[in-house]
Amino acid sequence: MRIGEIIHALEEWAPPELQETYDNSGLIVGTPDWETSGVLIALDCLESVVNEAIEKKIQFIITHHPIVFSGLKRFNGRTYIERVIMKAIKHNIAIYAIHTNLDNVLWGVNAKMMSMLGVSNHKVLRPMADALHKFQVYVPVAARDVMAEAVFKAGGGKVSAYEECSFTTRGKGTFKPTEGTNPVVGAIGLREEVNEVKMEFMVPNFAKSAVEYAARIAHPYEEMAYEWINIANKATDYGAGALGELKEEMAFESFLKHVKSTFDTTIRYTKPVTNNVRTVAVCGGSGSFLLGAAKAAKADVFITADYKYHQFFDADDAITILDVGHFESEQFTIGLIAEFIEKKFPKFAVLTTEVNTNPIQYY
Repeated sequence: MRIGEIIHALEEWAPPELQETYDNSGLIVGTPDWETSGVLIALDCLESVVNEAIEKKIQFIITHHPIVFSGLKRFNGRTYIERVIMKAIKHNIAIYAIHTNLDNVLWGVNAKMMSMLGVSNHKVLRPMADALHKFQVYVPVAARDVMAEAVFKAGGGKVSAYEECSFTTRGKGTFKPTEGTNPVVGAIGLREEVNEVKMEFMVPNFAKSAVEYAARIAHPYEEMAYEWINIANKATDYGAGALGELKEEMAFESFLKHVKSTFDTTIRYTKPVTNNVRTVAVCGGSGSFLLGAAKAAKADVFITADYKYHQFFDADDAITILDVGHFESEQFTIGLIAEFIEKKFPKFAVLTTEVNTNPIQYY
């Protein structure tokens, strides 16, 4: 299989446009035309993971964390990053990372954390701002269904868990073709009046180009009348962290044991602010930037990682912070990616790494 087929599916699932500006998600080594007989999934791409791919004759590695975050000026094996890239290239192994774009979708990393904790219904903790636009296009009545289908296929018309959403208003459109035009209806020099509809669609920013291109192809007129409108609506499917409620509230001590068992880790935490836990906020990886959102949502606990000593004071008796460790909070992402690929490509070999890439040891 071409790795481009797998990448296409992954980027429909977690669009790369949703990654943070500092990130480097995407294809790091290789080209979409490379062939592979299987895929190896890991949280991090280390030399040991590349060696595992070589041993298992796998030509494609997918990780959560990018092995390269910034530009490399030399390839002489001085750092582990250089050695990984050099070895992958030498053995024709492609490397792909799906990082903060998978963090920033409702069904991504944080959803998996919630599922493991037993929270079945959750929402984005901090929805993305300025992530949606409204697309308005004017078409003759007869072209309405063709236009709607084109926009839907291009990624428009999605509102939270609903798809193929639109709104249509009937009206009269007028225009006068001038010299050099080639109108589908009407005559040059004469004003034409046509029964038209205004169609409106919500469109995530990452789909704007695809939607406009599809609309132009579907539109019967030589010149398409349309508008992009900035809206203040937050994209509830996209954003950082997750918030949800346990099916039944748990005594704090019991919940702490539940978290410890689920993530198989040592927990650093601030003092309990409630005897019972019901509302839970999570963020896989480094999530201290979301503490304010977790407080505003009145979560009982906030589960994340990478807290520094002075940051723990920010709990300020309003919430309990549980730091479970970076690797530990994201460990289930390996299974999340594997499950997605197995479902999309049921006859394709999907392997998960046997290497523990956690750089932190506990005594």
